[in-house]
Amino acid sequence: MSMRRAVAAATGVLLGMSALTLTASPAYAADSQDTTSDGAPVVVAHRGASGYAPENTLAAVRKADKLGIDWVENDVQRTKDGELVVMHDTTLARTTNVEKLYPDRSPWNVSDFTAKEIARLDAGSWFSDAYAGEKVPTLEQYLRQINKSGQKLLLELKSPQLYPGIELQTLGELRSEGWADRAHLKDKLIIQSFDANSVKTTHTLNGSVKTGFLGNPKVSELASYAKFTDQINPTHSAVTKDYVDAVHSHKGVRGERMEVLTWTVNDASTARTVAKAGVDGIISNFPDVVRDATGG
Repeated sequence: MSMRRAVAAATGVLLGMSALTLTASPAYAADSQDTTSDGAPVVVAHRGASGYAPENTLAAVRKADKLGIDWVENDVQRTKDGELVVMHDTTLARTTNVEKLYPDRSPWNVSDFTAKEIARLDAGSWFSDAYAGEKVPTLEQYLRQINKSGQKLLLELKSPQLYPGIELQTLGELRSEGWADRAHLKDKLIIQSFDANSVKTTHTLNGSVKTGFLGNPKVSELASYAKFTDQINPTHSAVTKDYVDAVHSHKGVRGERMEVLTWTVNDASTARTVAKAGVDGIISNFPDVVRDATGG
């Protein structure tokens, strides 16, 4: 998406989606997004199938698809010139050759580079020579790949405090790529963040979007979180049956039972443990290992 289109999508989303967003319509609120399959937890490919391909790349999405994994997770940030790109770290140093191409621009923050500059980077060689030349995808490219493969998206707004207005811009991009329709909002999209205010903002802007809070609030705080989110998504070490049951005892902001998606589980034993605790989903770098262990 060009900068002009990105700005137009972001600033126009409140008007263009006024009948659909701002508050959850009864039609959407009545639809339950099923994230469970025959009682087994849903398996989500963390940053794509990042145990097998470079994280947050289109190659990782394609690998998840080849493994038969429906859900993929990614991280979204914004470039210096306002484009949305898929990258986990706020710096480009760990997963690209940015230090080689731009040696004098430490600390190589995503927000200090234009989309064109980031497009030059190699985001695959650090993982394996087999992925040399893999690029950092824009959100637009990522969404088109997922649409092509028929997969579903758990989208994380990464460090949103660094990118004012990224919630609105992301919703605009999703709308431009066809992700604001009934089918996608029903069972193909979740937006999550570690930042509670960002989750609240996302829900306020579009009450039909399913949201998740990354973390493990105290049981006594769950009722307050249920006012703006649909999921509590803790690290696996914080998962117990009692905690999951406590989350499940609340209805989320869209009127459905709150869910628990836990991360990042990469071995069969831990997968079986959290599944026994009753989680609704498991996020993994090796999603096939988790699926085989739990029947997800």
